[in-house]
Amino acid sequence: MIIVIRFNTPLLPFILVYCRVFPPTKGETHMATIETRENNDGTTGYRVKVRLKGFPTQSATFTRKTDAKEWAKQTETEIKQGRYFKTAEAKKHTVGKLIDRYLNDTKKRNPKRYQDIKGILEWWKKEIGVYLLSDITKAFIIERRDKLLSTSSSNNVEKRSSSTVNRYMTALGHVFTLAINEWEWMHDHPMKKISKLPEPRGRVRYLDDDERERLLRASKEEENYLYLLVVLALSTGARHGELIDLLRK
Repeated sequence: MIIVIRFNTPLLPFILVYCRVFPPTKGETHMATIETRENNDGTTGYRVKVRLKGFPTQSATFTRKTDAKEWAKQTETEIKQGRYFKTAEAKKHTVGKLIDRYLNDTKKRNPKRYQDIKGILEWWKKEIGVYLLSDITKAFIIERRDKLLSTSSSNNVEKRSSSTVNRYMTALGHVFTLAINEWEWMHDHPMKKISKLPEPRGRVRYLDDDERERLLRASKEEENYLYLLVVLALSTGARHGELIDLLRK
């Protein structure tokens, strides 16, 4: 253990006590130190620094020495395992900052998609924008999803449907995916194991005899093979894209 004590002077109105926390193992160069600070107001703080060869020095301040020691031990372990700096990056950025960057990039790359998702992501920003990325968990997102499902949008009296909520979830999930894969702001995807809400089956409706006759009659009055396309559609169930790509042989 190394201890350095500096007594109070007009230029240094506190005491610094440096102590080694963990001895380095053989062949490894690192040092974790704790500085004990006694300030003029009588409070005591503990600033811990973790130094590992090949990595930038990491530091944090605590009010309890036991917390400082625990942080030093945990930080050293995470740095060695390659997990610390990924987690540290998530502690620097909020969800709001992430959404802003995503929207700015999308507006340049795909203006149409920007218009489609802007309102959705603005809702998420208003709801969870102040939180750090490191604080976002699966349970946290599910709680907000349930809120989405139980409330209505600003211009609608009815509550949001499962399909609408799923679109909100998909939009936010893509933001997190980009934060992980391209920007490296996050390490784990908080929505990875969240299932989509079940959606009701769409309504299947068929033309009755009168409607079919009127459709065929009206299509005969048009040009550009419309009548032929309508007959083929009614007979085969082919989609619009499939019909217009047909070639005569």
